[in-house]
Amino acid sequence: MVTAIFQFLVVFSCLSLFTVDSNAQFVNPDTASIVDPSSTVYPNNAAGEFTPGKGFLLVKNPFASLNISLYAMARWVNQMPAEDTWLDHRDSLRTFDGRNDIYWHRTMIWFTGYLGTPKLTYMATVWTVTTTQQTLVYGNINYQFSKRLTAGIGIAPNACIRTLQGPFPLFSSTDRTMAEDALRGGFTNGIFISGEALPKLRYTAVLGNNLSILGVKAANLTRHFSKSASLSWFPTTGEFGPRGGNGDFEHHDKIATRFGISYCHSRENRFNNTGTPAPDNTQVRLSDGVLFFETGALAPGMTVEEATFDQTSIDLGFKYKGLAVHTELYYRTLTNIDAVNSASQPVAAPMERINDNGYMVQVLYMLVPKKLCIYGVNSMLIDEFKRNPYEIGGGVNIYPTKTRSWRINAQAMYIHQGAGGGTFGLYTAGQTGTTLTIGTDILL
Repeated sequence: MVTAIFQFLVVFSCLSLFTVDSNAQFVNPDTASIVDPSSTVYPNNAAGEFTPGKGFLLVKNPFASLNISLYAMARWVNQMPAEDTWLDHRDSLRTFDGRNDIYWHRTMIWFTGYLGTPKLTYMATVWTVTTTQQTLVYGNINYQFSKRLTAGIGIAPNACIRTLQGPFPLFSSTDRTMAEDALRGGFTNGIFISGEALPKLRYTAVLGNNLSILGVKAANLTRHFSKSASLSWFPTTGEFGPRGGNGDFEHHDKIATRFGISYCHSRENRFNNTGTPAPDNTQVRLSDGVLFFETGALAPGMTVEEATFDQTSIDLGFKYKGLAVHTELYYRTLTNIDAVNSASQPVAAPMERINDNGYMVQVLYMLVPKKLCIYGVNSMLIDEFKRNPYEIGGGVNIYPTKTRSWRINAQAMYIHQGAGGGTFGLYTAGQTGTTLTIGTDILL
C-alpha cells in the first residue's frame, strides 16, 4: 500500500510538470488572429455520448461537408489489494484479482458533416477500448426539423442516466462512478428523437434493439425493444456548460442549474445458449458485480434466460463561480425472471423481484481558474442483499492548456464490496480496498 501511494505521488508529480505558460495564446494561421482554445469543445447539440469535439474541417461546399475530431485517453490503474477473496450475495467464495496496469485505454475518431442541407447530418466513428480488445465502426444519421425536433437512426445510448446523454468525456475523473457503472444501461442500435420541448426544457427518447449492443449479434437478438426517455430542465441560465459536463470550468457568474429525470425499460435476454456459462449479455449485473445472466447467479445450476429491466434516475446540479455539485438518484428493478435448471427445464427463480437503489454525489471546485480543479466523490447502492457497496474519495484535474481539450487527472478512491465489474471502467467486482488512477485525455 505504501509503495503504491509513493508510485502514485511520484508519477503525478512528474506529469504535473507538463503545464503550459498561462499566458500562452493559440493563433489561427489563416487569419493570424487569436483563437479562444475553449471553442475547441462544442456544446452537446446531438443526443448522447457520441457528440464529437469541434475538430478540424476538411471539406465544405454547398452540397456537403466533412469534419474530423478525436478523443483519446491513457491511464494507470492500481486496484488494491493485489489479491483477495470475497463472498457474493449467495455466500459463494470468489477471487478478486486487482489490476495494476498502464493502458492506452480508449480512442474515438469522429467523421461528421452534412449532406445536401445542414439539416441532414451524419457521423461515422471509429471506437476502440484496448483493455477489452473491442473495436467498432458505427455511426448515425440525423435530420433536424426544428430546434424542437431532431430525429435520427443508428447507434445511440439508452437514456437511463445523465452521463450517457452528453457529458462524456467531461467527467470528474476519466470514467464514471461505481453506482453509475453498476446500474446503467449501455448503447444500442435504434431510432431516437431529441429537442427543446419548451424554453429551457429538453427531451430525448430512444427506441433500441436492447440494453447494450456490445458483443451481441443480430442473430441473437429477440423481438423485444428497449425504450428510454429523458427530460432536462435548466431553469436559471438555460444551459449547464459545454455538454453539461462536470465542474464549473467556465466559471458561471450566474448560478446554472439542471434538473432531470430519465427512465429505461427493456426485456433483456442472455443472448446465447443456456449451456454456455458466460452470457453475451454483460450489461446487467447484480449489486455485488456478478453477471445477472451468468449460470448460478441466483441459485446453483440455474440460468436466467430473460428478465425485465426498469430503471428510473433523477439528477440535479448547480454551477457557480468555480463550484459545481452533481448528484443523481437511481432506482432499478429486475422482474419477470424466466429461468431454467441444468437440464434446461423451466424453474422458478428464488426471487421474483430484485430492487436496487443508489446514488452518486460529486463536488468540484476550480482552485485555480481554468488550471486546477479538486473534487470529491461518493456513490453507494442500497441493495436487495443488504451488502450496500459504496465508494468515497476524490482527485485533482490539471488543465495544462487552460482548456477542457487536455487534462491530467489523478484520483484515489476507497471501495467497499465493489459493485462494478469488467475492465471497461475503474471497478472490479468484490473489491474492498483502494484504487489509484492517473490518466490523461484529449478532445479535439
